[in-house]
Amino acid sequence: MSQSFDVVVIGAGPGGYVAAIRCAQLGLRTACIERESALGGTCLRVGCIPSKALLESSERYVEAQKHLEEHGVKVKGVSLDLAQMLARKDKIVQGLTDGVAHLLKKNGVERFDGHGSFLGQAEDGYQIQIKGAETDAVITGRNVIIATGSKVADLPGVEWSDRVGGSTEALAYPKVPKHLVVIGAGVIGLELGSVWARLGADVTVLEYADRCLPTMDADIGKQAARIFKRQGLTLKFGVRVTGARKKGKGCIVEAEGQDPIACDRVLVAVGRTPFTESLGLESVGISTDKRGRIPIDEHLQTSAKGIYAIGDVVQGAMLAHKAEEEGIAVAERLGTGWGHVNYDAIPNVIYTDPEIATVGKTAEELQAAGIPFKAGSFPFRANGRARAIGSVEGLVKILAHAETDRVLGVHMIGPRVGELIIEAAMAMSFGASSEDIARVCHAHPTLHEVVKEAALAVDGRAIHM
Repeated sequence: MSQSFDVVVIGAGPGGYVAAIRCAQLGLRTACIERESALGGTCLRVGCIPSKALLESSERYVEAQKHLEEHGVKVKGVSLDLAQMLARKDKIVQGLTDGVAHLLKKNGVERFDGHGSFLGQAEDGYQIQIKGAETDAVITGRNVIIATGSKVADLPGVEWSDRVGGSTEALAYPKVPKHLVVIGAGVIGLELGSVWARLGADVTVLEYADRCLPTMDADIGKQAARIFKRQGLTLKFGVRVTGARKKGKGCIVEAEGQDPIACDRVLVAVGRTPFTESLGLESVGISTDKRGRIPIDEHLQTSAKGIYAIGDVVQGAMLAHKAEEEGIAVAERLGTGWGHVNYDAIPNVIYTDPEIATVGKTAEELQAAGIPFKAGSFPFRANGRARAIGSVEGLVKILAHAETDRVLGVHMIGPRVGELIIEAAMAMSFGASSEDIARVCHAHPTLHEVVKEAALAVDGRAIHM
C-alpha cells in the first residue's frame, strides 16, 4: 500500500520547497519530490545564486583594476584567479542547497528523490509514481502542487555543443572566452554577458527586439543600453539569429542580413520554457496551453480539483520570488482556506552594474490601456550618497494615477536599486500615493532619497533638481 500525504509537492525549487515547508508548518502531512540530488531548483543550483556570486566577484575584480585608486587605495599586480572565483560560487551554492535539505527535514517534510509523474486518480487522492536512480515508489497525495520549474528555451538553427550552450554552461567556462556571443538581451544574457566582459571577454549581444529590455520601461532600456555600451558590450538590436554551431575550436553565428560572426563561445539566452513534459498530466485530465504552461484559476488550482500549479509552469513572470509567493498562497489556502498573491506588486531585478529594478506597470502599458498618469523622475547624479560611493549612473521613475495619485509603477536603474525597489513594492502593496512616499522622512544621506525626490517630482516639487 502506498504512503498517503495531505500534500505532495513535485519539485524542490524556490516555489516547491517553500510551499512544502509552509504546508508542514500548517500541520499538513507533506512530501516533496525532486529528481536532482541537490535541492533548490534551477535558481539556486544553476541560476539566480551562482550568477549573483559571479556578478559580485567580477564587479570586485573591475573595482580593484580600475576604481580603487580614485579612493586613494593603490593596488598593484591585480590578476584573475578564475578557478578560485568559480570555487567560491560553487561553495555558496553547496551551502544553500544543504540548507534547503535541512529546512525540509527540520519541518518534517518527507523527501523523495526521483522523477515524479501522475499515474491517475485514487480513492483518497492522486497516485504519483517516483522513479529514482536507486528505488521506485508510488505515493498518494490528497492535494498536489506542481512546481517543476522551467528549462532553457531552444532556438531553431542552434546546434548545442560544448561551445554552444545556455546559462548553465556560461556559469562554468573553464577560461575567459576571447569573444563571447550572447543571443538575447534579457536578464540572463545581460547578467552573464556582463560577468565575462568584466573578466576580459569581448562580448557581442544579439537581440531580436528593436531595443534593450523590451518588456521594461523604455526610458530605463535606453539608459541601460548606453551604459552597457560604455562598459564595452557590443549591442545589436533587430537581429534575427538563424543559426549557431561549433566550427573547429570556435563557433559561427549566423543572422539575417548580417555577416557570419566568428567567436569562441555562444550563450543562448532567449528565455525559458515550462518543464511540463513527462509529468503524466493527461492521466489526471490536465492539458497545457500552446506555450507548455498549465492553466490555473484565481486560486492557482488546475482543471483537476486538488491539483495546483505554481512558478514557471504557469502564466506570469518567471521569477523565483513569484514562485515562492504562489507556493505560500497555495499552502495557506490548503491549511487555512485563504491565500492570495498581489501580482501588481512583484518586483523584477537585473543584477548588472548598475542594477535595474522595476515593479508595476510601465508607461507604455498605461498608455496602451488608456490609464491617465503622471510621471516623476530623479537622477542618482544629484544624490549625495551616490556621489560618495562613486556610482551616479541612472535614475528612479515613478508613475502615478493622474486623478488619484496612486502609484502604478516604479522603474529604476542605478546603484543597489535591487534593494531600493522594495520600498516601491511595499508602497504599492498598501495602495500608497506618490504623496505618501514623498512625505515619509528618508534618512540622509542615503540612496533611498532618490525615491523620495522622484515622488516629489511627480508633482513638480523635487528639491535637489
